[in-house]
Amino acid sequence: MKKVIANETDVKAMLDRLACEIVERYPNLDEYCLIGIKTRGVHIAKRLQERIEKITGKTPAMGELDITFYRDDLTLVAQDPQMKSTALGADINGKVVILADDVLYSGKTLLCALNALAQFGRAEKTELLVMVDRGHHKLPVHSAFTGRYVHTEGDDIIHVHLKEKDGDDCIVHNIGGQQEVK
Repeated sequence: MKKVIANETDVKAMLDRLACEIVERYPNLDEYCLIGIKTRGVHIAKRLQERIEKITGKTPAMGELDITFYRDDLTLVAQDPQMKSTALGADINGKVVILADDVLYSGKTLLCALNALAQFGRAEKTELLVMVDRGHHKLPVHSAFTGRYVHTEGDDIIHVHLKEKDGDDCIVHNIGGQQEVK
């Protein structure tokens, strides 16, 4: 069973709130940079960058991080995994890095991202921002910025639809693990 748990208006409100939380915590834009984890995390980071610019009048640094070859489940994800580019857009040494992603589940994506990020320097601090934290973490991780917490069963799937990738903005809870075809 599929259930829409956030519509376009809800997604926009979540992103607006997350941008405000970042600005409140880090009023100095030179302190931090937004790094989107490919693919949906990049779109989320770009939207946050735009919202923060509207709030502050300044554009925070933003980059993209590909974790493809840091994954231990490549054969489950794709038959022919394609490496995407990584462009951090800023020197991360001594900065707070805010990693943006769509869903926090086991924490394994975050572990891959941290390993990939370490190749580019030494951040002062790394924080995670996710649209949805669905629980069931297998690693001791949590998000510093969370759009929404959703109680799920282990076989459920949360899919964050974004206009840039999926043509619409919404969050869908697929109860019982039904995969979406996109």
